[in-house]
Amino acid sequence: MEDDTQTNQPLGGRTIVITRARAQAAEFVAELERYGARVLLCPTIEIAEPESYDRLDEALDHLYGYDWIVFTSVNGVDYFLRRLETRAHQISELDALRVCAIGEATAERLVLAHVHVDVIPEEFKAEGVFAALERYTGSREALGRLNFLIPRAAVARDYLPAALEAAGARVDVITTYRTVQADGLDRGRLSAMLTGGGVDCIAFTSASTVRNLALLLHTNDLSSVLDGVAVASIGDITASTAAEYGLVTNIQPAEFTVPALAKAIAEHFAQQ
Repeated sequence: MEDDTQTNQPLGGRTIVITRARAQAAEFVAELERYGARVLLCPTIEIAEPESYDRLDEALDHLYGYDWIVFTSVNGVDYFLRRLETRAHQISELDALRVCAIGEATAERLVLAHVHVDVIPEEFKAEGVFAALERYTGSREALGRLNFLIPRAAVARDYLPAALEAAGARVDVITTYRTVQADGLDRGRLSAMLTGGGVDCIAFTSASTVRNLALLLHTNDLSSVLDGVAVASIGDITASTAAEYGLVTNIQPAEFTVPALAKAIAEHFAQQ
């Protein structure tokens, strides 16, 4: 007899493809399965160390020269703190800096590592981060007297550092990790799976997951490959990148987090 528990869930009988890096996918898989989904993990990216640690090491050796450090992701925290330990520095060296964490997950990771967090912007986009920093410091002029360290991915938006520099601040953007194309995916199998009608939704958690899917499938137009598949994007930047590759985002949460994305996907299909 069929189990009604799963079929009565909002994603019961639905197949969701997630493109997140395998090492970071567990939470997303669990959230979707909680709504009854069948989840297929097709990581289009992997998280890797920077090609060189020279600039990061220099920044770590001169933390006293910064007023603020801005962490833009959990990955940024993990790779920064790992290198901090490798270089025999102490977490306590961050006590003298103000710390901005973009997103609750980023803040939680810092708190677990006993790093204080001064600012968590309400809006996760770079524009919201700049506004939160401006409010905290009191004025744009006050920002202009400060020195910022931003450890982040090798490829990322330039709005925040450009806006801070335009206000007069000194900003060092340091590559702490890279997102690279995932190895081991069978392109033919992936394409057949996406076009075969067995997938209900594909979820993108970053702009790089979209770009690398296009690279893996050797196309600049994903619309034909994903015809009939609902597209879920975690935020505006990801949705904008999806549009560059011919995709219309059907599902996008108000909050740019994995649990919010899973909930938005469930709500989308519950209405059908």
